[in-house]
Amino acid sequence: MKVYIVRHGQTKANATNCHGSEEEDLTELGINQAENLKSKIKDYQFDIIISSPLIRAKHTANIINVNNNKIIYDNRLKERNPGNLSGKSRENENREEYWNYYSIIQHGTSENIKSFFERIFNFLDELKTKEYKSVLIVAHSGVSKAFNAYFNGIGDGKFLNKGLKNCEIKEYEL
Repeated sequence: MKVYIVRHGQTKANATNCHGSEEEDLTELGINQAENLKSKIKDYQFDIIISSPLIRAKHTANIINVNNNKIIYDNRLKERNPGNLSGKSRENENREEYWNYYSIIQHGTSENIKSFFERIFNFLDELKTKEYKSVLIVAHSGVSKAFNAYFNGIGDGKFLNKGLKNCEIKEYEL
């Protein structure tokens, strides 16, 4: 099965280097990024689109759904929950540690990275049992980092720079 993962378009939190919130939608640039991606993938054939239920991902999924595929929303594809870091600048934190699988540092009330990756791995393990030939996943940077870990291994545990950029697409074979 081919699995394509797309990160949502830009949000205000992305533009201002802050932790996002669940209720954040795309900026005008984010909408344009999704429109550009739509034209790039117009000839791709997907059996289904599975999206994070967060507004920014849902909006992106609806824009890029050129063939009017069925869209399923799965809570396991939500971004890593930043907890009490939501809306706060990322400037004053150690981003390397935040995205280090082996770190023992707790970052505020944010979701533990191992639990987060386990949630995504569970989703992918279940996806393996489906009969799809080609699936489009619309999610988040952190989710794309977990995909990287699932398909390429945990390795040194450093995932800061292993996520997708806004409206970037990556293909995996499941």
